[in-house]
Amino acid sequence: MALPDRFAVLLQYLLPKQALTRLAGWGAGARLGGLTTAVIRRFVARYQVNMAEAANPDIAAYPSFNEFFTRALKPGARPLADAPLICPVDGAISQFGRIRGEQIFQAKGHDFSCTALVGGDASLAAQFRDGHFANIYLSPKDYHRIHMPCDGRLTRMIHVPGDLFSVNPVTARGVPGLFARNERVVCVFEGEQGPWVMVLVGATIVGSMATSWHGVVNPPRPGTVREWSYAPGQVSLKKGDELGRFLLGSTVVMLFPTSQGLEFNPAWQGESLGQRGSAVRLGEVMAR
Repeated sequence: MALPDRFAVLLQYLLPKQALTRLAGWGAGARLGGLTTAVIRRFVARYQVNMAEAANPDIAAYPSFNEFFTRALKPGARPLADAPLICPVDGAISQFGRIRGEQIFQAKGHDFSCTALVGGDASLAAQFRDGHFANIYLSPKDYHRIHMPCDGRLTRMIHVPGDLFSVNPVTARGVPGLFARNERVVCVFEGEQGPWVMVLVGATIVGSMATSWHGVVNPPRPGTVREWSYAPGQVSLKKGDELGRFLLGSTVVMLFPTSQGLEFNPAWQGESLGQRGSAVRLGEVMAR
C-alpha cells in the first residue's frame, strides 16, 4: 500500500469509532431548521448528489439529515431489468465471483470466511460453500435504500456486533477481514433456487441500519449477537421491494449457493489496485 493509504488505515485503528458513530447518529437525526438545510445543501454540492431523481427534490423540505439521506426516488427512476437477479443498490462493485470453499475475496491479500460473516453459524455458512458472492460499496452520493435482488421469504435476521471501520476501498485493502469484523445485519432468505443471504455491513458514522419488516435494528448495540426467526409467510418480499436502508453509507454483501449456477453481468468489474470497481445501479442485471 502507498504511504498515504497506510496512514489512513492506521488512523482507522486509532479513532474512537463508537463515539464518533453515536455522535453522527445524533447529529443526523437532529432537526435544526436552517442549520440542517445548510448541511444538506453542502453535502449535495460536495458529493454531487442528483436531487432531480428524488421524489422530493427540495432540499429545504427535509427536516433532518437522515430523512434526506434515506430519501425516496421518483417512480420509474430505477426500472427493473428482466433478469433472475437484479442489483439491489446503487453503488460500486468491490468484488464478486465464486466463493473458494468458504473463503470470500475482499481485496488483494485479504479473504474472510462465510462463517465469520454470518456471525459464527457454521451450518448456515455451509450452504454457501463454493457458491457465489458480491460485495457492493455505497458511497455518500448514492441512493441508500436497499432492495430485493429477487423474490424471497425471510427466515432469519441476525444482528452481529463488531467494529466500525470505514468500508471504503482503501480500508478494504488494508484491514483484514473487514466485512466480517464490522457490525452487520444478516438477512437470510429462501427463494425459488434455494437460500440466499443479504448482509448489511456497518461502518464508521453509520448511525443505524433498518429493515422494512423490523424498523431500526441498531441501536441498541448490546454487544452480543441477537437473532430473530420468521415463520413461513410472515415476511415475503418481491424482486425490487425495499429490504432496508442505511442511515449513512456502507456496503452490502450477498451470498448465493452453488446450486444457482450464476453467471454475473459480464460488464461488471471488481476493484483492482488503483482502479475502482464498476459503478452499478439498482435494478440493472446482476446475474443470470
